[in-house]
Amino acid sequence: MTTPSLGTLVTVPALDRPDLLAEPVAAALRAWSRAGEVGVVEIDPAIADTAAMSEAYDLSLETGANCVVVGGRRDGEERVAACVVRADTRADVNNLVKRTLDVRKASFLSMDRAVEDTGMEYGGITPIGLPAGWRLLVDSRVLDIEVAVIGSGVRRSKLLVPGRLVGEIPGAEVTEGLAG
Repeated sequence: MTTPSLGTLVTVPALDRPDLLAEPVAAALRAWSRAGEVGVVEIDPAIADTAAMSEAYDLSLETGANCVVVGGRRDGEERVAACVVRADTRADVNNLVKRTLDVRKASFLSMDRAVEDTGMEYGGITPIGLPAGWRLLVDSRVLDIEVAVIGSGVRRSKLLVPGRLVGEIPGAEVTEGLAG
């Protein structure tokens, strides 16, 4: 298997550089049969946010896929989901995500909570290596991205993954219309 590349980004197999991965991400990749198709690229952490990185590396926003963490409660039970959407869209938290989680109100988890629960850095949270019990909702349009740029769990690198594989991350639920 070859690792994906995109524009001027030169990747190496993600598992060859565990120093560029948050521990939960590295552990999940070691357990995933498709890890050989995932590349990692080191970046300046100051440009880890999607728009800044896209500009710095001359990438279209359509190559990025963002992961946001949303939660809500129903009958005293907390329900949390990570939602992966194309970077040029926004997760439909107030409608589709709320209905999918079957909660009265859905909102983004606080930065502190998301970082603590995932073991990942803010700005680097990724769908690979999420906590057990969390749902992983993937907008169906992410699968159409030839090479998706996603977080690596840390701000100093990004993963490059064929978009179709994002829907094959263990536990992923491909969802139509997750983003608007």
